[in-house]
Amino acid sequence: MAITQWPLAERPREKLLDKGAEALSDAELLAIFLRTGCKGLTAVDLARQLLDNFGGLKPLLQATQSDFCSNKGLGDAKFAQLQAVLEMAKRHLFEQLSRGDALCSPVQTRQFLTAQLASYPHEVFACLFLDNRNRVIAFEKMFYGTIDGASVYPREVVSLALKKNAAAIIFAHNHPSGVAEPSHADEQITRRLKEALALVDIRVLDHFVIGDEIVSFAERGLL
Repeated sequence: MAITQWPLAERPREKLLDKGAEALSDAELLAIFLRTGCKGLTAVDLARQLLDNFGGLKPLLQATQSDFCSNKGLGDAKFAQLQAVLEMAKRHLFEQLSRGDALCSPVQTRQFLTAQLASYPHEVFACLFLDNRNRVIAFEKMFYGTIDGASVYPREVVSLALKKNAAAIIFAHNHPSGVAEPSHADEQITRRLKEALALVDIRVLDHFVIGDEIVSFAERGLL
């Protein structure tokens, strides 16, 4: 049965407009993005099949172009649309952080950092530069590594922080394995960065490790 023949309350688009996006399942949200199904499958059926094939929404959103387009009902156009949606989400979250107000929402900060770093298949180390009132100046992805590590150079972090005229910094990096537990190397480089930045009076507010969950060095008492 075509979706247009379903009861109004069960159609994904109408359900979203009536109850809000949070009321929809992953398959229903994906179906709205897909817009149409394919032969023998409604958009919802196709969405469920794709979620099964990829193992969930997260790996689907993180799929490479070749992996994404190899599935029935998907192609380069859909991949481009998805990347545009993801990039708009990242920019929206950054705008929320940089409207001129002091950074005061841990939840918002975590959402932004997760959106920026969680999808990488290799480690990426980034810095969120803040002024003396903890307002966002800039976000920079500074170092790119392998699946289990990235080389971080304190001299480059200090140099860019001075160039940005930052008074404080929040560090973040991802763990592609999904295990967000900080490693000994993570703790060591954080100490080195904090010591180097202290010499030029720049505070380190936190270091977030992004995986299937998010671990805060500040909350762990590791700073």
